[in-house]
Amino acid sequence: MKKITLLAVSCLVIINVTFCQSTIGLPAIKNYKNIDYHAGTEIWDIVQDKSGILYFANNDGLLTFDGSYWKIFPMPNKTAIRSMAIDSTGRIYVGGQDELGYFFPDQQGFLTYHSFKGFIPKKGAEGQFADIWNIVVINDEVFFRSNEIILRLKDNKITIHDAPGGWRLLEKAGSTLFAEDKADGLLFFKDGQWLPCCPKIATAPLRITGILDYKKDTLLVATQKSGFYLLHGSVLTKKTTAVDPILFNDLVHNVKKLGPDKYAIGTTQNGVLIIDTTGKLIQHFSTGEGLQSTNIHSLAVDEDENLWLALENGIAFINYNSAVTHIYPEKANQTTSSALTIFDQKLYIGTANGLYRIPLDTTQKDLSAGRGVFTEVGNTKGQIWSLTEINHQLLLGHQEGAYVIKNDKAVPLMTRYGVWLFKTFPGSPDIIAGTYTGLQLLSYTKGEFKNEGKIDSFYESLGILAIDHNKDIWAAHPYRGVFKIQLSADRRTIAHYTQYTQKDGLPSSLNNYVYLIRNKIGIATEKGVYEYDPATEKFFPSTFFTPLFKDSTIEYLTEDSKGNIWFVNNQHVGVIDFSKASGHSPFSLIYFPELTAQTLRGFKYIVPYNSENIFLGSDNGVYHLNYSQYLKSDTRLKVLLSSVKAIAEKDSLIFGGYYLNHREISAVQDPAQIISLPNHWNSFHFEYSSTLYAQKSNVEFSYQLIGFDKGWSGWSAKTEKDYTNLPYGTYTFSVKARNNLGNSSQPVNYTFIVAPAWYQTIWAYLFYLLVVVVLLNAIVKWQQRRFALQQKKNEEEQQRLSYLHSLELDRTEKEIIALQKDKLEAELQFKNKELATVTMHLVKRGGIVLGIKQELITLIKKLNIPDPATEFRSVFRMFTDIEKNDDEWNQFAIYFDQVHNNFISILKTKFPGLSSTDLKLCAYLRLNLSSKEIAQLLNISLKGVEISRYRVRKKLSLSPEINLYDFLIEVTRSEPR
Repeated sequence: MKKITLLAVSCLVIINVTFCQSTIGLPAIKNYKNIDYHAGTEIWDIVQDKSGILYFANNDGLLTFDGSYWKIFPMPNKTAIRSMAIDSTGRIYVGGQDELGYFFPDQQGFLTYHSFKGFIPKKGAEGQFADIWNIVVINDEVFFRSNEIILRLKDNKITIHDAPGGWRLLEKAGSTLFAEDKADGLLFFKDGQWLPCCPKIATAPLRITGILDYKKDTLLVATQKSGFYLLHGSVLTKKTTAVDPILFNDLVHNVKKLGPDKYAIGTTQNGVLIIDTTGKLIQHFSTGEGLQSTNIHSLAVDEDENLWLALENGIAFINYNSAVTHIYPEKANQTTSSALTIFDQKLYIGTANGLYRIPLDTTQKDLSAGRGVFTEVGNTKGQIWSLTEINHQLLLGHQEGAYVIKNDKAVPLMTRYGVWLFKTFPGSPDIIAGTYTGLQLLSYTKGEFKNEGKIDSFYESLGILAIDHNKDIWAAHPYRGVFKIQLSADRRTIAHYTQYTQKDGLPSSLNNYVYLIRNKIGIATEKGVYEYDPATEKFFPSTFFTPLFKDSTIEYLTEDSKGNIWFVNNQHVGVIDFSKASGHSPFSLIYFPELTAQTLRGFKYIVPYNSENIFLGSDNGVYHLNYSQYLKSDTRLKVLLSSVKAIAEKDSLIFGGYYLNHREISAVQDPAQIISLPNHWNSFHFEYSSTLYAQKSNVEFSYQLIGFDKGWSGWSAKTEKDYTNLPYGTYTFSVKARNNLGNSSQPVNYTFIVAPAWYQTIWAYLFYLLVVVVLLNAIVKWQQRRFALQQKKNEEEQQRLSYLHSLELDRTEKEIIALQKDKLEAELQFKNKELATVTMHLVKRGGIVLGIKQELITLIKKLNIPDPATEFRSVFRMFTDIEKNDDEWNQFAIYFDQVHNNFISILKTKFPGLSSTDLKLCAYLRLNLSSKEIAQLLNISLKGVEISRYRVRKKLSLSPEINLYDFLIEVTRSEPR
C-alpha cells in the first residue's frame, strides 16, 4: 500500500512539473478592482463591440470601458447582469434576474435600456424565469437562456422553448446553434425546433460548458469536469490533453478560441490554461503569474487577440499578443536581475540571490516562447554583477569574486574581493577585471583561466570599463569622473592614468558611464552623451547624439550586431534603428513606453541578442522584447470620443459616446445628432480615449476645436480637454491618436452649436436694424431740421453780415470820401495857399511896379527933365507891357479854376457878357482880396475898383441887397463838378 501511495505521489509530482512548464516569457497582466471601475466586485461576462469598447456584465448593471473611462448603466430593476451579446447593428443584449432586453444609444449617444419583458407570452408559469445565463445572436434572431426556458426573439416577437430537464448550455459554433438539456443531452436548433445531436448517454452526464470550431467539420467540446471531446457529425470522441489531470479535478466555466491554433480555458481554481490544438500546455496564468483571482467566470478575446477575464472579484487583462513579456527566474522570490547572457543554448540570469539557468528551445525564434523551469546554478548564492562569455567559457562577476561556470556550477578564480565585470585585452589572451579595489589581471592559457594578481598603482572601485583601439582602458567612477588608464607592456602595473572632471569638459563628475560605441569612446552623462577629443584631451557634446537627446540624462548605451544603438534615456528605453529610415534621417528613434522606469537603477543592462530577443534587466525579473514583432504590429489605432459635457451652473452630459446613423451605431456623427445649446452653455469638457488596451502607455493624442483653434495641438497623453467661454457659432471638436511607432488614427469629430444669446439672434439683429433705421431716420430728420435752422441762422447772419458789410462799405466809402475830401481840402488849401502866394506875389509885384512907376514919375518931375515922354518912352512901354501881359493872367485863371471848381469857366459859361477885367475882378473877389489889393492887381485906382464892381453887378443883374461875394460863391457851387 505504501508503495502504491508513493508511486501515485511521484506520478502527481511528474505531472505537476510537466504541467507547470509554461512559456519562459509571460505577458503583462493588468488587474482591475472595483475601486477602479466603481461598480460591483463580481463580473459575469465580457463582450466587445466594433468600435473596440468593452462591456462587462456586473452585479450593478452594464459596465463599459473604452481604455480610459469606466461607465456603469444600471438595469431598471437594479438587477445583476449575467450575460451579454452584441448584434451587427450595435444592440447590446443583456440578461439578468427576471429581466432581459437591450441597451442602445439614443439620439445624443446615451446608452438607454429597452426591455423585452412585455414581449414574453403570459401562459401561466411557462414565461417565468430567474437568471439569463447565455445570450446568442445568430442571423436575425436572439436566443436567451435561463435554467428553465430559452426565449427566442425574432421580429420583436418572443417564443418560448422549454426543456424536460433544464437548459445548461447555449452556444454557437460556426453557423449552428447548440444547447444542452440536462435530460436530453446536446441539441441543435433547426427549422424552429431543437433536435438531438448525439446519443443521450454520450452527453447527458458530461455537463458541456463550451463548443468551439476545431478543424474543418469537427468541433471541440469542453465539459465541466471531464476534459475535452471532439464532435464530428453526431460522433463524440474523447480528446486527451496534457492538462487533463487538472481539468478532471477542477471546474471549467468557459473556453475561448485564441488565434487559429490555441484555446483559453477558464477554471474555478487554477486560473487560465492556454493549450494548442494538440492539447499541449502553452501557458498557465494563476496567482503566481499575477492574477488577482483564479475563479474565472468568463473569457473574452478582444480584437487584438488579447485576453480579458471576468473574475469573481474583478477584471484581469492579459496582454497576450504583446511583443513584450516578463521572465521570472524565481517566481516565489521575484528579485532584481543584474546580469543576463545566452550561453551553450541556455539562458542565464544573474540576480541578487544567485545565478539561474533554463534550457532554450532553439527551434523557437522568440526564445521567450520556449517552455521550461529555471534551476539555480550551484555555488552562486549572493549578488551577481556580470556574465561574460570569453573563449567559449562563461565568466561570472560576483560579490565574492570571479568564477567560471562549469557543469552547472560556479568554480572560483579569485575570491579576495568582489568583481564587477570582465573585458578582453585587444591582441592578447589577457583579461582585465574591474573589481571593488581596482583592476585585476586574468590570463587564459591551455583552456584555463589563471589569476595573475592585482594591477598595482590604482585603488578605485571600477564597475564600468571600456577598452579603445589604442588599448587605453576607460573607467567611470560614480563620484569621481572618468579615468583613462594606460598599462605597462606586461600589464602588471599602471604606467599612467588621467582623471577627467568638469574642468575637462564633462558636465559633472557624478553619474558618468563609459561605453565603446561605433568604435568611439562615449560618455553617458546627466547632460547627454559626450565624446573625447585626443587632440585637446577634452570632452565635447557628441555631434551625433546631442540632436537626439539634447541635454537629457543618458544612463545606458549598447550596440547590437546590426549597428543599432540601444539606450536608456531618463528611464525611457529606446533604440536608434539604422535599418529603418525616418524622414530625412537614415535612422529611426523608437521608444518603448511599456519599459519606461522598468530598468535597474545604477546597474542597467540591455542584451540585444537578435531582433527577436532583446533582454532588459529590471527590479523584478527580466523583460523580453521581440523587436521584429513589435515593428510588425499592425494594430489599427482607434480613437473614441467618450463623452462631452457642457458646463454652466452645473455640468450637463450632452454626448454619451455613440454616433447613430440610420438606427445603427456609426463611426461618424450624423447631422441629426448635432446639438444646439443655449448661449450660457458655452464651456465644454471633452473626454477621449483609445481602445489600444495593450499599449495604453504608447498612445498620445492631438486635438483641435475647428472654429476656435488655429491648428492641431501638440501630442500629449492627456485624455481630456476643456474649453471655456466660447463665442456663439458652430464648432467641431476633432481628436486623433498615435503610438510610439508614429502610426496615427483617423480623427473622430463631434460637431455642436453654441446658439447666440437672445440679443445675438437674427430677430434681435433685425430689431437692432429696425432701431438703427429708426434712429438714422430720426437723426436724418433732426439733422435736416438742425440744418434748416442753421441755414436760417446762416441766412440771417448773412443778412446781418451783409448789412454790416454794407454799413462797413458805407462807412468805408464815407471814410474814403472823407479822406478824399480831406485830401481835396488839403490840396485845395494847398492850392489856395499857392494861389494866395501867387496872388500876393502878383499884388506885391504890381505894387512894386506901380511904386517904381510913380517914383520914376516923381523923379522925372523933380528932375524936370524935358520931354520925358520921349526920353523914357521905352521905359514906359515896358511898364505898359507888364500891365497888359495876359500870360500871367491865363496861367492864373487855369490854376484858379483847378482850385475853385472851374469858377472862371462857370462864370464865362453862365455870364458870357463878363469881360476879362470883370472875370479878374470876380476872381479876386472870390479870393476875398481887399479893394486895395484888387486895385494893385488890376493897376487901377480904388475908385476904379468900385466902378468895376458896379459894372459887374450890373452885368450880373444883381439887386443892391445881394452880396456880390455870396452870389459868386452860390452861382459857382450849383454847377456839378
